[in-house]
Amino acid sequence: MASGAGERSTEQIDDYETLISTTDVELLKGAWRNEKAAPEILPFEEALVKRAKEQIQLMEETVDDFAESGHDPLIASLYQMDLDRAQYLLRSYLRVRLQKIEKFMFYIWKRDTYRNRLSIEEEKFTERCIRDIGKHLEETVLSKLPENYQSVLKQSVISEEDDMVPEPQLDTFVVAKCEKATRPLYLDGSRQSAGFDSRDDHFQMVPGDLCILRYRPFQEELMSGNISLV
Repeated sequence: MASGAGERSTEQIDDYETLISTTDVELLKGAWRNEKAAPEILPFEEALVKRAKEQIQLMEETVDDFAESGHDPLIASLYQMDLDRAQYLLRSYLRVRLQKIEKFMFYIWKRDTYRNRLSIEEEKFTERCIRDIGKHLEETVLSKLPENYQSVLKQSVISEEDDMVPEPQLDTFVVAKCEKATRPLYLDGSRQSAGFDSRDDHFQMVPGDLCILRYRPFQEELMSGNISLV
């Protein structure tokens, strides 16, 4: 009986060490950094988050098993530190995304490009926030204003655009690190053309480069994984 329990414990530890040796935690750290530094909401890392949750569950089971079986407290504490780090990264990643949704909810909801970047849970959260905020403003403020000024999205009915909706500032500056060589790109965001060599405003990064640059021209490079944000 004891031998069987020991074998299960050994198998569990082997499974744990196999998972902890993968790069998922580092990938999650990179996703969190990118999300935190980018001015817009990025595509949800669904597969990575799912693997991270599974890994955290296995970590918790391993730590509990160590505590029950009387393993060296120092080793157990090291496993607990790994667990705490993974939980912190996952929570931070999800929290940053929720903060962006709360700030840009109306802008995100009206554009399919951004809505498609949300997880199912985030999409439900966005819809609920818009409904609750609209209802709250209607009951406390808008209903008391003249009819021409009762819109949540526009300053007045004569406004042609939603001028009350915050938008991500894509021309903000970010610190980027090159992971893979980027294609030649003009600083205005256009791609290489036949007259590329005749212009002096082009820019190309090679692995290891660390640069301060405008976000918009290098948006696609971030999405493709050629650069990461610091």
